[in-house]
Amino acid sequence: MTEPHASQSRWSDLERPPLNVRELRRGLLLPGGLWTSLDVVAATGSTNSDLAARAREGAPEGAVLIAEEQTAGRGRLDRRWSAPARSGLFFSVLLRPGPDVPVERYSWLPLLAGVAVATGLSRAAGVDTSLKWPNDLLVTVDGEERKAGGILADHAVVAGVPGCRGAGPGAGPGGDAVVMGIGLNVSLKASELPVPTAGSLALADAVSLDRDTLLRGVLRSLERWYGEWRRAGGDPGMSGLQEAYVAACATLGRTVRAELPGGRELLGEAVAVDVEGRLVLVTGDGVRHAVGAGDVVHARAV
Repeated sequence: MTEPHASQSRWSDLERPPLNVRELRRGLLLPGGLWTSLDVVAATGSTNSDLAARAREGAPEGAVLIAEEQTAGRGRLDRRWSAPARSGLFFSVLLRPGPDVPVERYSWLPLLAGVAVATGLSRAAGVDTSLKWPNDLLVTVDGEERKAGGILADHAVVAGVPGCRGAGPGAGPGGDAVVMGIGLNVSLKASELPVPTAGSLALADAVSLDRDTLLRGVLRSLERWYGEWRRAGGDPGMSGLQEAYVAACATLGRTVRAELPGGRELLGEAVAVDVEGRLVLVTGDGVRHAVGAGDVVHARAV
């Protein structure tokens, strides 16, 4: 377990204080709950990479790793993700759905995380957050949609006993593990944005920029949605996940360009998210295409 360096007094930066590790653990590491450990490091290359290494060493489900600064974070398609220290939330969680959920339904986990983050921020920050398929977090800044965060899932098979999770939270170190990375711009000013099209909770006029409050809200929301999804065997319909994602998805009803692996592109109207979590496009010739991987650009509102 790594605490912030002693020289980093909680009040050494009044605008961007460090996270209060002790209070976060007190509020989140509860008996019978999903979260089993919570560590904060001052800086690291990638919390996803670090937590994946812990998973290979047998870390239980529910491990949370947070970095005050992430120097080599990755977004989708291996894009770089960076921001000033303490300006956002950069963390990863370890999930082991185990025998309760078929592996083919793991594709819903990034979408589940998107719904959980949007729900948690609505309550904790008082800001409306929508989702760009599959897992970009959008806020409104000066009447325009801006990306304020993203989600990256890394799926790894960890050596050990199959059916790793068993009956109780945090059981068993083996089998399939998913490391879910979440990055969220909290207090970034316009001059600090990596690109002009990015956004932050501060620029979206959030009522709270307290990162402790925001992190608790997001992790509690993630625990609730993950629990519902697991109890439904990963079924997105029975768990209510598919309905919630569709309601929050800003991509649906728009003309979009899907940039697919191999350099192919599709231009069409986004009409649905199917039972596998794929985005369904209808192209100009009336043909429906289910897109499971690639980058989506919002061309215009319909």
